[in-house]
Amino acid sequence: MKNCIAAVITLCIVMQVNDSLDFDKTRTAYSAKIFGFSWENCGKPDDPAVLKTLALSPDPITVPGDLTASASGNTTVELAAPLAVNVTLEKEVAGFWVKVPCLEEIGSCHYTDGCELLNQLIPPGQDCPEPLHTYGIPCHCPFKAGVYALPESDFYLPDIDLPYWLTNGHYRVQGVLGAMGKELGCLKIIFSVHSNN
Repeated sequence: MKNCIAAVITLCIVMQVNDSLDFDKTRTAYSAKIFGFSWENCGKPDDPAVLKTLALSPDPITVPGDLTASASGNTTVELAAPLAVNVTLEKEVAGFWVKVPCLEEIGSCHYTDGCELLNQLIPPGQDCPEPLHTYGIPCHCPFKAGVYALPESDFYLPDIDLPYWLTNGHYRVQGVLGAMGKELGCLKIIFSVHSNN
């Protein structure tokens, strides 16, 4: 995912995923450390949705644990449903980047409408989670054209149930946001995970 709105969406998903998804036996709760986090815009120079800043601390990030985050970005067009999200997740294996397939809606997946995903995570009519609510940052489509900024804010990351195969290793994720066949923005994230699995 990309742009500031995508960063906000990502934070919403991280905060809500544990309560919103029905996990089966192939998933397990574990503690993990996420380190070496970096990001970059990977879209075209004229993409309308761009992430300007994203800072996360501490390094490593401990799950469960506390996280401090700030983000800013802008979109020059309104982002409205349906917003397609194409995610490519790769894991480094023996010096090569290997694409992780889409399993249980995690991995290299195509989501036809990111707006609908947000509605599943945070039902329409429900206030956006803090601190988004305090800063007037929306968590539902449409996202109006404009500048969005999340000042440095504290979050608590709960135990997260993830597939057993998503454990120790180096990862890179690329997310492309699009609508009506046009790319709106792109973000690439690189990080490493060390878990107790």
